[in-house]
Amino acid sequence: MKKTQQPPEPCSTAKLEEAIKVLEGRWKILIIFHLFSAPVLRFSELRRAIIGISQKMLIQQLRDLEKDGVVARKVYPEVPPKVEYKLTKDGIALRAALKALKSWAASRDARLSVKGAAG
Repeated sequence: MKKTQQPPEPCSTAKLEEAIKVLEGRWKILIIFHLFSAPVLRFSELRRAIIGISQKMLIQQLRDLEKDGVVARKVYPEVPPKVEYKLTKDGIALRAALKALKSWAASRDARLSVKGAAG
C-alpha cells in the first residue's frame, strides 16, 4: 500500500518570524548567494566577493549562519589558518526561495526603471 504524502502544515506567523530572523541583516542573503555559486568558499574568497563588508561583519554573519544551521564551517589545522564555508542541507533548501526573491528584485527594478523613464 502506497502512503500518500501529506501536504505540509501551514506556516504559523511565529515560524515565519523565526525564519526571517535567520536571514535578517544586510549581508546574510548575499553570503548565501555566493555560496550557491561555489560549493565551498574560503573566508578570503567571500571577503573579496562581497564588496563593502568588513572582516568583523563577515565573521559575525558567518557565525550567525553557522549557529542557525545554514552554513557549515571547516577549519584546517595549518598556518596560515584555512577556513572553508559551505551550505548545509538547510542552506541549500533556501535556493528556491532566494531565487524567487532575486527574480522579484529584477522585475521590480525593471518596473521602476520604466516608471522613472516615463516620469
